[in-house]
Amino acid sequence: MALIQCDFFSEVLGMCMSMNVILPQTTVGQIGMENKAGSGKFPTLYLLHGCSDDHTIWSRRTSVERYAASLGIAIVMPNAHRSYYSNMKEGYRYWDYISEEIPALARSFFPLSDRREDNFVAGLSMGGFGAFKMAMKKPETFCAAASLSGAFGNSWMLHRDPVESRRIFGHENTLEGTEDDMVEMAKACLESGKPLPKLYQYCGSRDFVYEANTRLKEFLDGSTFDYTYAEDDGVHGWEAWDEFIQPVLKWLPVRKPDA
Repeated sequence: MALIQCDFFSEVLGMCMSMNVILPQTTVGQIGMENKAGSGKFPTLYLLHGCSDDHTIWSRRTSVERYAASLGIAIVMPNAHRSYYSNMKEGYRYWDYISEEIPALARSFFPLSDRREDNFVAGLSMGGFGAFKMAMKKPETFCAAASLSGAFGNSWMLHRDPVESRRIFGHENTLEGTEDDMVEMAKACLESGKPLPKLYQYCGSRDFVYEANTRLKEFLDGSTFDYTYAEDDGVHGWEAWDEFIQPVLKWLPVRKPDA
């Protein structure tokens, strides 16, 4: 597989930004790897980072490139700063950037499929929130989404940095009952009449976001979403995310590379 860093000017944000892209490559002589790439445009996973990281973190802290080598998919890892993948109340339009501009730019740079059945989104912590948000608000674009330790509800930022919370969400309180409440987004998605995305949710029972994840789980369990849930006794950390990105990749409804 090929790992490429793209630096570009974002028209939406009005600034220079970066994203890392992993492209599938068919090789037979690479030691310890089974690389595959199908014909045509590649199925694509948009993989989102957490609040304290950037577009390089998944490649630095996990073996996601190796885990995905046999699937024939591209992985797009954009930088979104500490935005919660939202159009900030006082700041920049990161939601428009991540949900509209990034897919369009990535497809203009690389041979990526624009078919719904070939587009997936996943992320950890803040990125888990972003991944489910993208799937709930754009189910016609993404057929599957995975959240690892998603920062829903009483998120890390609301407690750690109330000033930043005000800039993003317009308040310092819980997200519950607001437009940024994931349960409310899920309800709206169900009522939209659009095709529903498959959902995968993981959270460790010792994670500080566990309560918020449990609240979302209780709603999704009783819904008509095609929904998979996993948990262990893990905490908010890379040991868990490196482990659980592997079943997520196997769970994705990816067409076979030779299809």
